[in-house]
Amino acid sequence: MNSIALASRFIGILGIFLLTACGSINSDHSVYEDANTSKGKNTTALGSKDDTIGGDDGLLNLFGKDNKNTGGGSGIGVNGYLWRASLDTLSFMPLASADPFGGVIITDWYTPPETPAERFKMNVYILGRQLRADGIRVAVFRQNRAGNDWIDATVIKTTSVNLENEILNRARQLRFAARTDTN
Repeated sequence: MNSIALASRFIGILGIFLLTACGSINSDHSVYEDANTSKGKNTTALGSKDDTIGGDDGLLNLFGKDNKNTGGGSGIGVNGYLWRASLDTLSFMPLASADPFGGVIITDWYTPPETPAERFKMNVYILGRQLRADGIRVAVFRQNRAGNDWIDATVIKTTSVNLENEILNRARQLRFAARTDTN
């Protein structure tokens, strides 16, 4: 996929984001508040000396092809297709941390250029080694600028569901591409 197509895809996802961002309160917000901490998780802030995933070999060993049924590589604790699809889908946002063994991706705040008084943050939870619809959860947080402060704003539940569906679609594309490459 070339960079123009990839950029237009992320702009489309961002558009979905912005259209669904104004709505009712997401009642699940309190469930995900603790996800911003690293309690019990082996997370490392990107940009540190330990920011390579899987050691010196980096991503080369992380997505090995030794487990074709689940899409998991030898160095990853969750479904490899869901992991790669999550990173692809959220690549326009800065990453705060990524834990391939626990299946948690936490982005930093992202301010879309077209709405500088609004910012978003996402937490992605990959829940297992199978490529299933219930194997991924996305928590979306939104804030609006009020003077020099950022105030929490509501996010409707369909925003998370739409992002989960985008990630699942991308994961299915990756699995299909991997199967056609081996044949």
